[in-house]
Amino acid sequence: MHHLSNVELALAALLLEATIGYPAFIYRAIGHPVIWMGALLAGLEKRLNRSSDADGRRRMLGALTLVVVLCVTAGAAVGLGRIRSLGPLGVGVLILVATSLLAQRSLHDHVRAVANALATDGLDAGRRAVSLIVGRNPARLDEAGVARAAIESLAENFSDGIVAPALWLVVGGLAGVACYKATNTADSMIGHRTPQYAAFGWAAARLDDLVNLPASRLSALFLLLAAVAVGASPLGTVRAVWRVAGRHRSPYAGWPEAAMAGALGLRLAGPRVYGDTLVDDAFMGSGRRDATGADIIRALRLYRAACVVQWLVLFGIVVIWRG
Repeated sequence: MHHLSNVELALAALLLEATIGYPAFIYRAIGHPVIWMGALLAGLEKRLNRSSDADGRRRMLGALTLVVVLCVTAGAAVGLGRIRSLGPLGVGVLILVATSLLAQRSLHDHVRAVANALATDGLDAGRRAVSLIVGRNPARLDEAGVARAAIESLAENFSDGIVAPALWLVVGGLAGVACYKATNTADSMIGHRTPQYAAFGWAAARLDDLVNLPASRLSALFLLLAAVAVGASPLGTVRAVWRVAGRHRSPYAGWPEAAMAGALGLRLAGPRVYGDTLVDDAFMGSGRRDATGADIIRALRLYRAACVVQWLVLFGIVVIWRG
């Protein structure tokens, strides 16, 4: 059992995380790996990101910050990975650690909470619920806007919160997935196009785009297969991905968002307000804009099926590998 392959580790971690999520008692006791990564990054950024420096120097120091965070993260993960040598108990701990870097259950629960809020307590409650998972200004969203935001977040996070971590877990073991999450965390903290971060966060934003590209394509494929399974529109999925995925302002988010939009007959993305800033983006899909809470439930059904597709793909690889 302690010879567990990376594919088996990924499959076991996905199944366990879908069952128990990240247990609250562990969070209360030791926090979460992403919080530790964020604390290290914030400390370095505070010391090295100076507005008085030229952009070239800030870009170099931002890249150095990213390298330090990745090296510390990889070192900790490699050291922790040696726990598998302790036998079944060590392997069990390793699987539990890997679950902390996946987000199937928490993503599902957060998006489902938006649908529940809209259904039971109306628009204001829906706005509060969706504000926990998206960065846009909830006060500017009507009910359809809240529903679209939840579905867009579900689609994008399926790629970078589930498919990408599982992929990098397969490719690089615990160190691979930990470095992926460190990159993702760095992008979310400093990869913004603002005066404070445009130069300093340049390396983090570029690397995050790069490491998410493979999973974005895989996530669209998994959503396509899921559309077949749940009676959504596989043809609409293919058409939307083919026509508009590449027009999204993100080089990777357009793929899962277009796939989700096409499968459900919706039109997602487009111009959105973050804070007081209007972000002009292409529309994903060519269907309805008037999404509802019922569409969130349909999206969650498609999402669950896509997660199962990923499990089956990994299981198939294990069977072939072991066979």
